[in-house]
Amino acid sequence: MPKEIFGKDYAFLPKEHLLNFEELERLANLFVQLGVKKIRITGGEPLLRRDLPKLISRLASIEGLEDIALTTNGMFLDKYAQQLKDAGLNRINVSLDALSDQVFKSINDSGVGTERVLNNMKKAKDLGLEVKVNMVVKKGMNDQEVVPMAKYFKEQGMTLRFIEFMDVGQSNGWDFSHVITKKQLFDELSKHFKLEPINPAYVGEVAKRYRYAGTDSEVGFITSVSESFCSTCTRARISADGKLYTCLFATNGLDVKQILRSEANDEEIVEAITSTWKKRTDRYSDLRTEETAKNRKKIEMSYIGG
Repeated sequence: MPKEIFGKDYAFLPKEHLLNFEELERLANLFVQLGVKKIRITGGEPLLRRDLPKLISRLASIEGLEDIALTTNGMFLDKYAQQLKDAGLNRINVSLDALSDQVFKSINDSGVGTERVLNNMKKAKDLGLEVKVNMVVKKGMNDQEVVPMAKYFKEQGMTLRFIEFMDVGQSNGWDFSHVITKKQLFDELSKHFKLEPINPAYVGEVAKRYRYAGTDSEVGFITSVSESFCSTCTRARISADGKLYTCLFATNGLDVKQILRSEANDEEIVEAITSTWKKRTDRYSDLRTEETAKNRKKIEMSYIGG
């Protein structure tokens, strides 16, 4: 969230505009009834949400929900990892774009180095949580960190996923010249490691997965720019203020919060959700051009999550 846009005086949403835990649990129940098997808590930074382990506990009690995951910057895992594990969290994805303190500090603009995040990840893993790492690779910013990151997390036994730099929102200065593709990343890694492809674990899996030969360690690539996967996308997103989005690159969402607070019954809410889902026409990554990337107004990653 760039400081020039989201400064100290930025007016964030008041609490009453956000979905409360009861509303989130009700929605999750309805989505599970519609066939959802996995829920991911993301952000912004979800560990800033007060009493988040209580929400995890509520979700973990939903019959039919098979997996709960969390995406975080890892800064507060030392405080919350045990509580999250006890509440029923299965997996954590930590967003980390560099091992180098200098590069990491230049990206996060907070003065915080990598040691705290790395130690917190190890603690979470020691507690029995599955830990994966997400690295967004941007040419000229952190591409020199690709091989060091791969070597480090291979040794740690943590799956690293390289994410192509995407044009989410309006504030990250995206253009094609900043993108390092999956092929380029794979070619660079192949100079140092022998990689063996792994079949997808389920329909709609977004990561293209590989195993380091002779090990159980994995690396993956998320290729929204160079090899789009719109045709197999199965993900719905609910924003903190209750909008349902059917695409990461969406411009508008269904106001589920308004429906929830209008005293609608479960059947009416389900009808609104299924009607929106069935009308999906999202194919942004298939159709992306420099022009659409610059001129289409999209919601920010910090608002919709990953």
